[in-house]
Amino acid sequence: MDTRTRVAVSAMLALGLLAGCGDDAPAPTAGGPAPQATGEPWYDEVAPASPGGTTGGTGSPCPVPVSFPLADGWTAKAAEPPKGELAELVGEALTKRGGTTVRCEVDGREAGGGFLRIWAADSPTVTPRAALEGFAAGAGETVAGAQFRDLRAGGFDATEMTWMATNPLAEEESRNWALAVQSAGQTLVFAVNEGLITERADVLPAYRLAVRGLAKGE
Repeated sequence: MDTRTRVAVSAMLALGLLAGCGDDAPAPTAGGPAPQATGEPWYDEVAPASPGGTTGGTGSPCPVPVSFPLADGWTAKAAEPPKGELAELVGEALTKRGGTTVRCEVDGREAGGGFLRIWAADSPTVTPRAALEGFAAGAGETVAGAQFRDLRAGGFDATEMTWMATNPLAEEESRNWALAVQSAGQTLVFAVNEGLITERADVLPAYRLAVRGLAKGE
């Protein structure tokens, strides 16, 4: 990606239109309660948001083989490739990342939040952890302090990752969280991050609600 493209992508990320070896957290018992790790880096004390609907499944704005609850005031929309001059400038940079393709976006700006994005791994055989590692490294940012843990996410076994990412152009550091599950032959990645205009209290409640309420889509 040339300099002009990298600057454009960084600007888009800052506006919210669209980040080595990690440490492993102890895995909870399958089917047991959600892990509780207060404070940095997981912030499990942040409670899920109040639900305001569901999305996912064939024919929905989020066409993925799972369904999940939407936070009150958040809306789902299918991801569409950029068009016009923007498409020429950034190409696939906004829709492809580290072996995944974005499928939909859940927008919480009207409710005072940020964005939750759902990505699908391009390879049907990639494991959740490998998908997360590729996703984290695929933004062209410096990744540090990666940690992983295995847990139950609704009706699925899942792997969750958190890491710090530093944008080399803006020199902005952000905390990221992502969770991956496999369903109907696809590996899906649910991802949120802090940024210039969002904090963990803005993005984690909707993310927690979505991943804890995952179910098979129709």
